[in-house]
Amino acid sequence: MAEPRPAKRRPGTGSPAGPSGPNPAYPCRRAGGRARRAAPARRWWAAARPPGAGPAAPAAAPARCPSGPGTPRRCWPARWRRSATAPPSPRRWPLGTCRHSSARRPALRAPPLPPAAPRPRSPGEVGFAPRLGHPRQQQLGAQRPRLRRPHPAGHAEGPRLVAHRDDPKTHRGLSVGRRGEGRGGERRAERPRHLPAALPLVVLHHGAGPAAQPRVEALLHLHEEAVHVHQGHHPLPTPRHRHPDGRRSGSRAAGWRRGWRRGWPRRALHSGRCSSGGAGGARSCRRACAEPPRPRACATRSALPSPPLLSAAPPLRRLLSAAGSRWRGPAAMSAEQVSSLCEQLVKAVTVIMDPASTQRYRLEALKFCEEFKEKCPICVPCGLKLAEKTQTAIVRHFGLQILEHVVKYRWNNMPRLEKVYLKNNVMGLISSGTQSILEEESHIKDVLSRIVVEMIKREWPQHWPDMLKELDTLSKQGETQTELVMFILLRLAEDVVTFQTLPTQRRRDIQQTLTQNMEKIFSFLLTTLQQNVNKYRRMVGAPQEQEALTTPQKTDLAQQPKAQANCRVGIAALNTLAGYIDWVALSHITADNCKLLEMLCLLLNEPELQIGAAECLLIAVSRKGKLEDRKPLMVLFGDVAMHYILSAAQTADGEGLVEKHYVFLKRLCQVLCALGSQLCALLGSDSEVETPANFGKYLDSFLAFTTHPSQFLRSSTQITWGALFRHEVLSRDPLLLAMIPKYLRASMTNLVKVGFPSKTDSPSCEYSRFDFDSDEDFNAFFNSFRAQQGEVMRMACRLDSRTGFQMAGEWLKYQLTAPVDTGPMNSKTGEGLCSIFSPSFVQWDAMTFFSESVISQMFRTLDKDEIPVNDGIDLLQLVLNFETKDPLILSCVLTNVSALFPFVTYRPEYLPQVLSKLFASVTFEVVEESKFVVSVQAPRTRAVKNVRRHACSSIIKMCRDYPQLVLPNFEMLYNHVKQLLSNELLLTQMEKCALMEALVLISNQFKDYERQKAFLEELMAPVAGLWLSAEMQRVLSDPEAFISFVGADNKIADPIMEDPSGLNRSRISFCVYTILGVVKRARWPAAMEEAKAGGFLVGYLPSGSPIYRNPCTEQVLKLFDNLLALIRTHNNLYMPEMVAKLGETFAKALDMLEVEKNAILGLPQPLLELYDSPVYKTVLERMQGFFCTLYDNCFHILGNAGPSMQQDFYTVEGLASQLISSAFINLNNIPDYRLRPMLRVFVKPMVLSCPPEYYETLVCPMLGPLFTYLHMRLSQKWEVINQRSILCEDDAADDNPESQEMLEEQLVRLLTREVMDLITVCCVAKRGAEHNSSVAVDGDDDEAMATDVTPPASAELTELGKCLMKQEDVCTALMITAYASLSWKDTLSCQRTTTQLCWPLLKQVLPGNLLPDAVSWFFTSVLKGLQIHGQHDGCMAALVHLAFQIYEALRPRYAELKVVMEQIPDIQRDSLEQFDSKLLNPTLQKVADKRRKDHFKRLITGCIGKPLGEQFRKEVHIRNLPSLFKKVKPSLETDVLETNEDGEDLTVLFEP
Repeated sequence: MAEPRPAKRRPGTGSPAGPSGPNPAYPCRRAGGRARRAAPARRWWAAARPPGAGPAAPAAAPARCPSGPGTPRRCWPARWRRSATAPPSPRRWPLGTCRHSSARRPALRAPPLPPAAPRPRSPGEVGFAPRLGHPRQQQLGAQRPRLRRPHPAGHAEGPRLVAHRDDPKTHRGLSVGRRGEGRGGERRAERPRHLPAALPLVVLHHGAGPAAQPRVEALLHLHEEAVHVHQGHHPLPTPRHRHPDGRRSGSRAAGWRRGWRRGWPRRALHSGRCSSGGAGGARSCRRACAEPPRPRACATRSALPSPPLLSAAPPLRRLLSAAGSRWRGPAAMSAEQVSSLCEQLVKAVTVIMDPASTQRYRLEALKFCEEFKEKCPICVPCGLKLAEKTQTAIVRHFGLQILEHVVKYRWNNMPRLEKVYLKNNVMGLISSGTQSILEEESHIKDVLSRIVVEMIKREWPQHWPDMLKELDTLSKQGETQTELVMFILLRLAEDVVTFQTLPTQRRRDIQQTLTQNMEKIFSFLLTTLQQNVNKYRRMVGAPQEQEALTTPQKTDLAQQPKAQANCRVGIAALNTLAGYIDWVALSHITADNCKLLEMLCLLLNEPELQIGAAECLLIAVSRKGKLEDRKPLMVLFGDVAMHYILSAAQTADGEGLVEKHYVFLKRLCQVLCALGSQLCALLGSDSEVETPANFGKYLDSFLAFTTHPSQFLRSSTQITWGALFRHEVLSRDPLLLAMIPKYLRASMTNLVKVGFPSKTDSPSCEYSRFDFDSDEDFNAFFNSFRAQQGEVMRMACRLDSRTGFQMAGEWLKYQLTAPVDTGPMNSKTGEGLCSIFSPSFVQWDAMTFFSESVISQMFRTLDKDEIPVNDGIDLLQLVLNFETKDPLILSCVLTNVSALFPFVTYRPEYLPQVLSKLFASVTFEVVEESKFVVSVQAPRTRAVKNVRRHACSSIIKMCRDYPQLVLPNFEMLYNHVKQLLSNELLLTQMEKCALMEALVLISNQFKDYERQKAFLEELMAPVAGLWLSAEMQRVLSDPEAFISFVGADNKIADPIMEDPSGLNRSRISFCVYTILGVVKRARWPAAMEEAKAGGFLVGYLPSGSPIYRNPCTEQVLKLFDNLLALIRTHNNLYMPEMVAKLGETFAKALDMLEVEKNAILGLPQPLLELYDSPVYKTVLERMQGFFCTLYDNCFHILGNAGPSMQQDFYTVEGLASQLISSAFINLNNIPDYRLRPMLRVFVKPMVLSCPPEYYETLVCPMLGPLFTYLHMRLSQKWEVINQRSILCEDDAADDNPESQEMLEEQLVRLLTREVMDLITVCCVAKRGAEHNSSVAVDGDDDEAMATDVTPPASAELTELGKCLMKQEDVCTALMITAYASLSWKDTLSCQRTTTQLCWPLLKQVLPGNLLPDAVSWFFTSVLKGLQIHGQHDGCMAALVHLAFQIYEALRPRYAELKVVMEQIPDIQRDSLEQFDSKLLNPTLQKVADKRRKDHFKRLITGCIGKPLGEQFRKEVHIRNLPSLFKKVKPSLETDVLETNEDGEDLTVLFEP
């Protein structure tokens, strides 16, 4: 068929039209009034109008087209799409009145039905009471209103639905009667009956006669949920569209957010399968899996009507047009029309769910269904008809979704009797409209329970007081109804208490009513559980008879469905109990001598019910509250309860690794952990709880979980073990003390790192495959587990140190004599060496950690006389004599040497042997000859590098912690270091520096200024000669010469081995490393008397503080000029002309290392690469490492120079100008990853250590231009990021643009935090260690948002901050940077700045005269921050508090703030005027601070940002009902303060 030509467009309109009105081929228009082209004739909804339909009424305001035929298939469902702007509501007009004529059409009367026998009343047919306890409502059955007179002859007798007019002063009446004999041919009406869906209800407005017609409800904008799914589960490929304003709507993330907000597992949102582990997590599983399965495409499936065949029925738009002119209400729609419309809907749903449907047909069918739900006024009868049992499950689900949509979005506008009609029909569906409990689909049950709960949230208890009675009546009809009642009660508790998805007043009313009826609810739940479990047990037999029941007996097979039905009800009851146990009063849980806990313990041995019972038990035992209320929980330590718990655990563990049993074991382990926590809380308090008699049995069972093969179960017990070992009473219990050796023995096994999911070398591997996705996940978990276990072992060793040391010694001796087993995977370092997975290494690693934890605790716990010195020295001697060439094992040996070194303080004669062992490891190589044959650039693996660094750090630690012990051997140490330094290629520059640092640390013990100065001069002589040479000065001053000197302009043929300029780079690195080591380690004596005697004290400050001199000052200041020249040259390397001079091999030499990139992006590094890969794989990586380390070390020197040299450094002539011309030159070209360390390691330490007398001459001239530049730079960076997010479809030319953009954005975010942290340190407070630590690059920002911290009222500026704020340019830069950062997209930085910086800065300038524009800008910046970060609770609270402070402080002086407030969307002007009047009128009584803040927050609600998933969500409005619970404020009849002048009666105020 040829495609119809588009109709001509009428002038001045946006839609084509023909002579008879709108063209049906144009069902929707795009934005701006532009019509879509005519569709082909084969579109299934484009059909002719039915005959006799009458003239078409004009279409209502067209909805925006949610999608187009050309939208790609890769987009996501329309239910995840949120409309940016809702279409304008159309005018309302009465049913039966044509919109274009004033003539009123006669009302259509529902056709009579043939006579039918009276039907027994459904238990759900109870109406909503208009008001609770209304006297007229109680007389509803006795009112006996009159019916209409009989219809003229010719009509069959039958039930008639009639509406009458009652006394308007009493109530609106509704009667359903049957024509029959009686006075006047009338019969008294009964209470409303359950009406069939084919006979919709006629509803008349109160006070109107039969001829009066109701008005059609306003057409709502497109519903956000697709018809074939419920709330974002089913992943049908529906395209997202673009709104008229250019925004994209609909995303996969929106569905995720709604799913997580309701508690669904994320995996279930995509695959349709439960991710809760099968039997575990029953509540989330019920929701996640309660969706209709999508039909699978196959060749043999039942024939589905193809889309072109669907065009036989009139489209929805034409039906709606006819409804506008012909419908008089739901009853006016004939059964044939309802059936016809339902057929259309069935076909549309079939097209949507058919995998063979094309994208185009699926979109059109979806649009048809959505328009129906939004616009059709007869959704209720259609939904009821589609929900009948005769329909397929998918169609029934869609019909119930229609009813849910009506309840959620139309309930407030529905007449009361129509609500009663819908409610009765829904209860009737529960009663008789569902399949049996085993046959009914889970998504049908779920949506039915949702509908009832939505009605409860709107009407109970005020208008539906008998709801609980109706549910109780329903539950008596059978297992199907009982399960649905459980679902209803569970969802009600979740919505009201857990998720709190209601307005405050409604939530309070429902929760308080639930609390009042909780005794009945709990009794009902327990009775239901007990009855169904007993029936189930009787049918399946006792557990020991299970094998006999497997024989095919006819009676057993007949009872099996019944038993399964009872089991289903039991599971539902347990899930419902789990939803209530968490928040009800503990008295309900422990009522009747803990009957509930007893039942739960019994059910632990029922395979089908044990997981639900364990979850309920876990929630009950984990409850907090008053200690007195928790005492009854100790009944679980009794013989019976403990027997059931332990026998269930043994049974589950003995049946092998099955996921269901494994989940159950996890729950039982958590129950035992919670029991231990309750015992620790109750024992020793005033609750008079004694140690349980079964405490030993409890410890044995707990130890069994600690020794289980599952690493997860082992880790779950550690916190409870720590609580037991710390407890004041239990730690002295003999049973627990006897358990310490067993726990330590178990820890020796648990510390061995086995159980990688990819391996099969341990029973733990199989369990790990259930718990971890990759080896990297397991490795991160195990590292945390090991650290936690180390803490618990140290607590245990506080109670019994000797046992732990004895075990450590035995294990160490065994490892020293055991042969090396490399396992199947050898190391890449060399043949026959261990890898990190080798059996020998994992044993050495675990033993090292154990001995280190135990020995360190022993020295802290035991007295000197009690320490086993001889045993320790023997172990040290064994370790020193042990020789190995395996780098991994040698690293463990060095750790044991460090752990045993405290014993040397008792036997100093062993110190030379220790030093020899360490120095031998400093020069360790796998092949001995490579020490002198291979050049320094030979690639070493990380394992070898770690050994050498480990030895160096051990020497430094020894010299730092035991300097007096090492001082007598100083000469030997010095000679050994000089011998190593004589060979330039033997050590790396970092290793040389480490050894020199150790010497400087020992020289601090000279306590003689001249002697130490001479030693440092001798030590640094080689460095000074090299650093001050003419060639080095030329290289350090000229960027081009520097590039040539380090070899960055070369083109290397072999990028792995060849590196001719490596020696030059090593010389520069050696000088810088040495300067840094000396500056960082050289110090004067800590005691003033020793410093004064040694010549270190040179004077006192006016404040009385001593002035010291550092012996390294003279040597370091000689090298200072060349150091600044190097920094200046390094900064100039980033100029474009200098970058162009880099050679082809080193074109990216100034870029970040891949390791740094991965750390910032949070990408894990493969485990084997941590040890087996070379440190630098190519000369390019080596060059990148050189530039990166050199840059950082130069600024480390500057940062340490202030604290080290103090006055001598800050009095350097022209220091500020020298730093500005070197460290802060060419900042425009320096990348963010180089600017961050400069601020962190140089600027911040120098500012913190600078004496106040140098603020004016040094700090302010340096920080003023710096802060101004940083604000300009960050503003430009964030502007680029914001533009990029708007123009997201632009393609970048990089190989990996997404990763590069993420890296750049994260770097800007980290730089922002560094800058704001620096400003806070300078201006507000010195937070010590928190500021000296680097900002975490891969930390979890959400944890910082968990608490809302308001700025302290006493926050004041520091002296440096006041000095900076006195200078106008610096003050302006600080204020603008602080307030502009509130609107940058970094929530963590925004919250820190808001709580710590903004208000103290503004308060400092309040006494002055601020420009009105500046005040408006400050206030607007805070509101912009609220718009961007308001979705985070912590950030929102801080910003609201700051905005309130600004408005309250500045509004009396600046009326411009009110103008800003008036521009907030949806602000209430009268409320603003009221707030202003109270603020500006000091004579009025001040309202409480909290009430004023709450009032202000309500005023600015319009500018508080929402999460992306809620920005375009259709609002669900639940009206408040008359409150049932009103608090009466107590009033004092007499003033207590006036009762007695002596104040004797003031104690009345403090009486409870």
